[in-house]
Amino acid sequence: MPKIALCDDNGEERAHTGTLLREYAQTRPGTSIRTFSSGQQLLLSEESTEFDLYILDVVMPKMSGIELGVRLREQKCRGAIIYLTVTPEFAINSYEARAFYYLLKPVDPKRLFNVMDQALAETQHKKTVCITVKTKNGSRLLEGEEIAYVELADRVARYHLSDGTTLDSVMLRRSFRSELEPLLRYPSFVPCGASFVANLRYVTGIDKGELQLCGGLQIPLPRGQTSKLRQQWMDYWLDGAMDQA
Repeated sequence: MPKIALCDDNGEERAHTGTLLREYAQTRPGTSIRTFSSGQQLLLSEESTEFDLYILDVVMPKMSGIELGVRLREQKCRGAIIYLTVTPEFAINSYEARAFYYLLKPVDPKRLFNVMDQALAETQHKKTVCITVKTKNGSRLLEGEEIAYVELADRVARYHLSDGTTLDSVMLRRSFRSELEPLLRYPSFVPCGASFVANLRYVTGIDKGELQLCGGLQIPLPRGQTSKLRQQWMDYWLDGAMDQA
């Protein structure tokens, strides 16, 4: 059953959005909603990382919604994040928390409900994105959310994971592209030349022939591919993964 967290420091706005969420919950029996008046309160909750969907205000004192989203990701939160705010100026920063969407207040209920449907669908979808990696120590199942990017290194597929660790496959007996085909079926994974596959969810920027990812990771891009990948990234970030599925 979907679990939704709402965080907004403004009591009036929180009550209004809460009313909309309860209306939405009537269409999804079993949906639970918890409200928080600050990012600190949410982070201190025992279930802070267990929600399927986070509805966060951006402009809050002491801890902004963007910072809250980043903190949640650092704690391995995998739920979808939707930002609500009165100004679009922070939209470009929402990628830091790998936000699903960014909506301006006052929120149109139909638009909010549509985005929530997509976000929850993506949350469920992410649980099905996985790949089995054969290593010298046996097989390991990786979920798509764990993978930042994969590179071809000395005839093995090296998986760079979101926690900063790496995992090497056994020596490949087929092409790198064929090995990664199960991931490339999903819109969040894109090839970057012949030797890399990146997860757009972790991309923070594309500039000067280089793909930049969370944690300072960098992937060189072939000449002529920068513009195409930048468009793919922006489409993915602005429209949400499920819009492209």
